[in-house]
Amino acid sequence: MTSTHALRPWQVTVGGICGLVLTIGLARFAYTPLLPSLQAQTGLSDAAAGTLASINYAGYMTGALAAAWIENPRWRQWLYSTGLWMALLCTAAMAIAPYMPAWMLLRYIGGLCGATGMLLGSGLVLGWLMRHGQRPELGLHFIGIGLGIVFSAVGSWSLSMLWSDWQGQWLSLSALAVVFFIPAWAWRPPVPPPVTASTADATAPVMSRRWAWTMLASYFAAGWGFVISATFTVAIVEREPALAGQGALAWGLVGMAAMPAVFVWDRVARRWGDTRALLLAFGLQTLAIVLPAMSGSLIAALLGALGYGATFIGIVSLTLALVGRRSPQNPGKAMARLTLSYGAAQIIAPVVAGMMAQSSGSFKGALWITAAVMALGMGLLASLPKEN
Repeated sequence: MTSTHALRPWQVTVGGICGLVLTIGLARFAYTPLLPSLQAQTGLSDAAAGTLASINYAGYMTGALAAAWIENPRWRQWLYSTGLWMALLCTAAMAIAPYMPAWMLLRYIGGLCGATGMLLGSGLVLGWLMRHGQRPELGLHFIGIGLGIVFSAVGSWSLSMLWSDWQGQWLSLSALAVVFFIPAWAWRPPVPPPVTASTADATAPVMSRRWAWTMLASYFAAGWGFVISATFTVAIVEREPALAGQGALAWGLVGMAAMPAVFVWDRVARRWGDTRALLLAFGLQTLAIVLPAMSGSLIAALLGALGYGATFIGIVSLTLALVGRRSPQNPGKAMARLTLSYGAAQIIAPVVAGMMAQSSGSFKGALWITAAVMALGMGLLASLPKEN
């Protein structure tokens, strides 16, 4: 095993990507492509599906609270390491937990794992890059989210050919998770050194109160837009009679669009600035959400999936990197504080969407509400005060 004190940039990057695939793509997002078979074989209702998603995001928010509270770098690295193990175990445990209370517990743990990968892992990677003179961007790192979505989509589709029951599909995905666990564990960024007056970055811009609150509110809107598509993309497609069987294709397109998008959004931000890049990403994601609400055609569903995949990753990457650069002494903690608003939206939105879908038999009303929330987030970003 490579010593964590002699890691190369490519090892830190690959290890971080694999950590995101494991904790986000599999432990957290595998629920989306496997949801239709879970509902069909267990009788899980739309409202219950939304509740499970909200519990998952409650776990994520709990993890964000812990990340925002814990200062000790050793504890932060230990929690990230523990999250890698728990992501592996809770994915496998879904296969042997046939009852709603167990699903609730495991989805909660999956949310905790997602927070360790997204916040603690990303903070460790960004901090390592800054300390070693690398470009302080997270675009390449966040390719792990798109890659995780692709693996969960392709895995669920191929496994449905081999296993007719949802339990076998979950168990097989956990075997795939082992492949990503090995490099994620071996190439974890080491515990960062303590920050002193001589090592702190005096050139980092300071976040004003207004700037911070505006970002919190806009990121809440982003969280609302993110979670509706992340939870219900496959279910929305499968619910259309003419599109039955195409859900995994739509979810796979989300991941395929997300992977190259991470590089595009970094370039857009370098050329136009972070705020303008975020405004563009918000606008395009709003359009992607509206498309399947306006039309039940396959082309609308696929364009919506592509647009969502290409934009949500940009919003997350640009926002977290922007805030992390303003807190170089502890970027993970700054990311976690911002993510609390993102997590609050992820708890509220699936419950609202699931109840609306169950009462109306369609997700279109929830999609229109989501588009309105995203438009509000754009307005908040447009009012963001400029800071040097």
